Amino acid sequence: MGLLILLLIVIGSGAALFVYPRWRRRHLLAQPFPADWLALMDARLPRLRRLQPQERRQLLDRMRLFLAGKQFHGCAGLQVTEAMRVIVAAQACLLLLNREGEVYPRLRHVLLYPAMFTRAGEEWNEDGTVSEVHKELLGESWQDGKVILSWEDIEYDLENPDDGENVVLHEFAHQLDGADGSENGSPPLQHNDPQRWHAVMSQEFAALERAVADGEETFLDAYAASAPAEFFAVLTETFFELPEDLKHAHPALYRELRQYYQVNPARWQG
Repeated sequence: MGLLILLLIVIGSGAALFVYPRWRRRHLLAQPFPADWLALMDARLPRLRRLQPQERRQLLDRMRLFLAGKQFHGCAGLQVTEAMRVIVAAQACLLLLNREGEVYPRLRHVLLYPAMFTRAGEEWNEDGTVSEVHKELLGESWQDGKVILSWEDIEYDLENPDDGENVVLHEFAHQLDGADGSENGSPPLQHNDPQRWHAVMSQEFAALERAVADGEETFLDAYAASAPAEFFAVLTETFFELPEDLKHAHPALYRELRQYYQVNPARWQG
């Protein structure tokens, strides 16, 4: 009898672990989207008003799941507000439209600093020695479930939506890139032909590396040439903020990003 009871407890616990997340998801998505969140988004992110109705529904649903499942933490004395959480969630979830998958399943924590923050690290010197350096950063994406962002720079990006730079889009592109456990500039592909993706990305990255090394002026930020992972993150910022310019300057890259993200941000431009 004792073994039977134990077996029933184990079965019941397993069923609960399977059923509860699905019930919670349905419950969350059944709730009305808060009117103050919508007003905030329309005021601070006006381009999102131009999403197609089904895209807007997707965005709001993913935002609810994001905000229910991720913990926000203020650093260096910053007090995180609901408005901050909504602004970050809206931009992060914009990258998930029209594609299958969970809402950043590896991510657990979003850390917000008031402004740029300093990170200590090591850097190899030309003579083979290693020096400790302190870098000032706008954001970081970690594969252990954290994204770190500067709120001052998020505010700047809100006021400058056409400069091709957006720290939230950049760091959450890293999260997409690392969804398979490796940040290498090649996220899991649902709609792209992998062979063509790798050919285009490697050719364009090599060309940018050469241009930056030769001191040439480039359309893409030179930081994109520092690593394939940064290339993808910078491309993401550029695709969402300067889609027509990217299409003109790098049509092959634009085609791959358009197919990967399954959206047309040119429709959202003012």
